[in-house]
Formats: sequence, C-alpha cells, structure tokens
Amino acid sequence: MARKDLKVLEAIASLKNSNHRDTEDTEKVSFKLENVVPWGRSMQEYVRMFDLSPDDLKLKILDCGGGPASFNCEMNRQGYKVVSCDPIYQFSADEIVQRIRDTCQKIIDGVRVTYDSFVWQDIQSPEHLGEVRMAAMNKFIEDFPVGIREGRYLTDELPVLSFNRSQFDLVLCSHLLFTYSDQLSIDFHLASIVEMCRVAKEVRIFPLLVHFSGETSPLLEPIINNLHELGYKVEIKQVPYEFQKGGNQLLRVRS
Repeated sequence: MARKDLKVLEAIASLKNSNHRDTEDTEKVSFKLENVVPWGRSMQEYVRMFDLSPDDLKLKILDCGGGPASFNCEMNRQGYKVVSCDPIYQFSADEIVQRIRDTCQKIIDGVRVTYDSFVWQDIQSPEHLGEVRMAAMNKFIEDFPVGIREGRYLTDELPVLSFNRSQFDLVLCSHLLFTYSDQLSIDFHLASIVEMCRVAKEVRIFPLLVHFSGETSPLLEPIINNLHELGYKVEIKQVPYEFQKGGNQLLRVRS
C-alpha cells in the first residue's frame, strides 16, 4: 500500500472516531428517488462554475453527482469526452421526468421566498430560473437513454467509485459536497474528495456554501487542513459565476 494511501486511511479513521454524529454515511448514502430533488445545470453554467478553459474542455472529465445536468449531453455533441456518475441514473427517464415534475414548482416557490439570497443578473427571476433549469434537464432527458447505452451515464456514487486510478484528468463535483454539510459528515467529505483524487489528477468542487444558509461550510477549513496533511495541493479559487450570493468560489484539489 502506498504511503499516501495509508495516511488517508488513518486520517479517515481518526475522523470517524471523533465524529459524534450517529451516521454511517461514509459507507453509502441511502438513495431513494423520492428523496431526490433533481435540478440540472447547463454546459454554459458548468464552464463558469468550474472556470473551465478551452484546454480544460479537451480533458477526460468525470462529472461526479451530475444529476440531470445537460453538461454531458452538450459536451458530447461538441466532440468532448465526459462521463457522468450519479445514483439517480439507476432510474428510467420516465421516472426521473416524473420526479422533476413533482419537485420543480416547489423549488421555484422556495426561491421566491429566499429571493434576496440570489444574484438576479443572468437569471432574471424565479420564473426565468425555472425555464433555464427545465431547458437543461430536457436536454439531459433526451440524451439519457443514448448516454446510458454509450456508457456516459453510470450509477457510481461517492464515497466509493468503481473507476481505475487516474482514469480521468479532471473531476467536477457540483452542489453536493459542502452544499449538504448539514447532512453529510466530515468523514464522508474527506473520503469522497480523496476518492475523486484517486481517479483523476485534479478535482474541482463548487460551491463552498451550505445550501439553505448561504454561509461558507463549517467543514471547509478542517477539510482543507486534513488534505494538506495528507499531501494534497489545495486552493480556493474565485470563479466567474455567482447565482447564490457569495457562491463564487470553488475548491481545487490536486495530488
């Protein structure tokens, strides 16, 4: 076993022992479609959220926790190589469509209530937000059956992925880690980031805010400290995207 791998295991074990929350989410997040709120973003948003350069787009990319985003679809149409993984892909297109219909209006209504928490510039209103998200998700739904057959949509989920070491150049993870800091423990976050670093040379995570509070995740600083101790290169980087106020930074992690 490599020295870094041993240090990783020891660090995660230490975190688990010090974590007083009675959870087992480091093993596997219980997944039911009824608990999912599908919300997909476009390639244009991905480019800005993750500060993707033209050269970045040419890399072998894994979109981890991609959900019903149209990034994979749009990238594939332009000749780029992207694999998306998410446990939601175990369900059929019809099942995902129904879940989108069940939840979309509730999300829009929630955004109206928290209107002042967002930057209304590129997206001009809650109604416009719904139109933009539905346009992206419709592209995903159209592409999904073909993408499944082509192996572009896989059901892998964090914190354990089935991919080979360094199989990808870049992993993107949007609106999962740090976003749900109140539901996913620090050991889940660390194990997930280390696992993504195993399968790619670089990992980018966006945003760094907790979903409902809009505050920077309290897990961010201890995670960064642990990653530094494990020998990873870590930086917080400003990006040219901000919809949730203050949500304009990503975490970049390299081996």
